[in-house]
Amino acid sequence: MTIAEEKQAQRAAGRAARKALDAPQRAAANAALCRRVLELDAYRAAHTLLLYAAFGGEADLAAVAAEAVRQGKTVAYPVCGEGFTLIAAVPGADGWAVGQYGIRTPVPERSALLQPEQLDLVLVPCTAFDTDCRRVGMGKGYYDRYLPRCTRAVKIGIALEVQRVPRAAVDAHDQRLDAFVTERGIYTWK
Repeated sequence: MTIAEEKQAQRAAGRAARKALDAPQRAAANAALCRRVLELDAYRAAHTLLLYAAFGGEADLAAVAAEAVRQGKTVAYPVCGEGFTLIAAVPGADGWAVGQYGIRTPVPERSALLQPEQLDLVLVPCTAFDTDCRRVGMGKGYYDRYLPRCTRAVKIGIALEVQRVPRAAVDAHDQRLDAFVTERGIYTWK
């Protein structure tokens, strides 16, 4: 099996595993995961975060976003653009729309845009991950192109434990993260 085929299989299995959780399991997992994120030293030290609006059964970071705003932190969300580019946008009050791929996303014209080097913490979704902090994303490479530009940021993967695989299928361009947080624990590779 090629790496591309392995990635496709891991993406499909990860999506299916996430969607198989019932509402009480999902709510409990999201609450536990958010508590873990809020307890991280990297979160406490961060002033500017990039996180994501959950889509398709992804781990939901809404509680983290709400707490970060309450604490006066700057919370940005990704906007996927042409050429598989990604920008960090802090949406204004009327700054949301349903964007590419059907994901709730900020409208750049109604948002403050941040440079990658302004970010202190980047919380990254995935479809599958392993304990060596390698991730399988959705397949377009937005984060793999963006993360190297986040020179000051701690980069942490966010996933549900059911998405963990023995070995993530990765290519040379796939970015390894500093850690992964799930509802059951924290994985680091350093």
